[in-house]
Amino acid sequence: MIQAATFLFIGTTEVMFILVVVVLVFGADKIPEIAKGLGKGMRVLRDASNDIKSEITKSAEQNGIDTSITKDVQDEINKVKDDLEDFTGSVRRKL
Repeated sequence: MIQAATFLFIGTTEVMFILVVVVLVFGADKIPEIAKGLGKGMRVLRDASNDIKSEITKSAEQNGIDTSITKDVQDEINKVKDDLEDFTGSVRRKL
């Protein structure tokens, strides 16, 4: 059984169709400008979310709230990710 790659639950053919429509609507010369604008927007969102996280952390530390639990949870998540990568790596090699 062959599985097609999916991106956000959209198949390969749908992604190709969307790309063709984008090229037809905006033209090939506008695509780099659009991508640059999207990149800047994503960077602004990431920076804003990091600022919010740091402000919340600072506020929690100033008010004496224990923030070490987030580090513990993140460590556990990373352990699970590593275990999952080890498991899927061995399964992929067997295929």
